[in-house]
Amino acid sequence: MSQHDESLPPLIEWSQDLSVGIQEIDDQHRVLVDLLNQINEAIHSHHGSDASQAILKELVDYTKIHFAVEESLMRVLGYPGYGEHKARHEELIHEVEALQDKLLSGKKGLSFELLHFLKMWLTKHILTEDMSYAPFFLEKGVLPGSPRLSPGRRLWQFVTASGRRQDQE
Repeated sequence: MSQHDESLPPLIEWSQDLSVGIQEIDDQHRVLVDLLNQINEAIHSHHGSDASQAILKELVDYTKIHFAVEESLMRVLGYPGYGEHKARHEELIHEVEALQDKLLSGKKGLSFELLHFLKMWLTKHILTEDMSYAPFFLEKGVLPGSPRLSPGRRLWQFVTASGRRQDQE
């Protein structure tokens, strides 16, 4: 690793500005930020497209789980913006999968296009769309912090543990 790589700042640094005030959602957003920073590191450190593709796949998979958790809460709580929020989730997944397909086909310059898109998408989605449902969730009784492991977190741990076991075989 070169000196430049060691000092590479994160693409996104988690801060309270990104917090929606609900621990489960914030924890999931932290994972998304971490995965995006891992893609940034892989691209800038020239780890190769295989590393970037593997992390991107993990990011897409986790994003789908995160969106499912948000959408489940919205349905259960009767969030009035559910349909619009779900449609935006579907649009974002489609856009990311299209970029993922370009990456798999070896399109040059995509790495930085992908980083820019993902950074803008994640920060904008959290700061505008996710912040808009947080007060509604809290008003409906969703607790800001939860000491137990939620179903979404348990599912993600199962998925990632299964994937790691398969990689080791």
